[in-house]
Amino acid sequence: MHIEKRNIDGKVKYFLAHSYREGKKVHKFRKYLGVDLKSSKLKERRKIAEKLILEEIHKYKIIKNPLDVELSAKEIKSIEKIEKDLPLRIKHLSEKDWEEFSELFTYNTNAIEGSRLNKREVRDLLEKDKWPDKSKEDIAEAFGVDEAIRFIRTTKEHISIDLIKKIHKIVFKNSKGFAGKLRKKGEEVVVIDSKGHVAHEGAPQTRINYLIKELVEWYNAHKNKYPGLILTAVVHNQFENIHPFADGNGRVGRILLNNILIKHNLPPINIDLKNRIEYYRTLQEYEKNQNLKPTIDLFLKEYKALKKILSSRKKK
Repeated sequence: MHIEKRNIDGKVKYFLAHSYREGKKVHKFRKYLGVDLKSSKLKERRKIAEKLILEEIHKYKIIKNPLDVELSAKEIKSIEKIEKDLPLRIKHLSEKDWEEFSELFTYNTNAIEGSRLNKREVRDLLEKDKWPDKSKEDIAEAFGVDEAIRFIRTTKEHISIDLIKKIHKIVFKNSKGFAGKLRKKGEEVVVIDSKGHVAHEGAPQTRINYLIKELVEWYNAHKNKYPGLILTAVVHNQFENIHPFADGNGRVGRILLNNILIKHNLPPINIDLKNRIEYYRTLQEYEKNQNLKPTIDLFLKEYKALKKILSSRKKK
């Protein structure tokens, strides 16, 4: 860190400046200290500014690179075997199965975020266009999630900033004025748990584009090397770490999760409301330790549950 002096209109303005390198990109921090300062006052304000700059740098380091270690051949083969043993095959899903999945997914992914629609209401809404006497926002977002599932089944794109914004716009076009738009300057995200503790701190707004671009580059570099389950787990966890939108990150992230699975010929996944706490723990385990095992374990658990639900409904 160093002091910068600027002579403006005969007065000397002081700044504390520091550069922080992240890969090939250099972030510059500058704090205004004051004008025509005496050495004692300059020293005092410098200490305060140093602390503020270090806090900002800490925020920049909160979001790690997506899976910054390379998996071994043994680890890759073990996940490939898991994929071969999955209880579902995407090619075996009928249109009716997809409708059942979309209704199930729409109910659960919105309920995780606080929607008051129950399973029956979601089914009647999507199958019969029968509107319950509930929040119009919840109704709009149920239609939005269902439409987004149809969209990811047809798009050929795996992941990009434009795709992510498109999914957000589809889901929230009739409920949020910022649908399809990333967080604006000054919009920062902190997720507080039920005990009042910070459970997650999203990336600084200024870093969103950089981090999503980094994630896209990571995915493109590994999409033909790693199994679909690994790619999906990394993309979803890293997306949730970044938290690029003011609201709606969970739903967009879970739809993006399914888009990656589908693109690798794997069946979709529904995160059940009853497994919400376990799901949050998998996100935190990745955020803190880049540990993917809890996420993949949850995927397998949800696959078994989905297989059971689809099979039982076919027997009715």
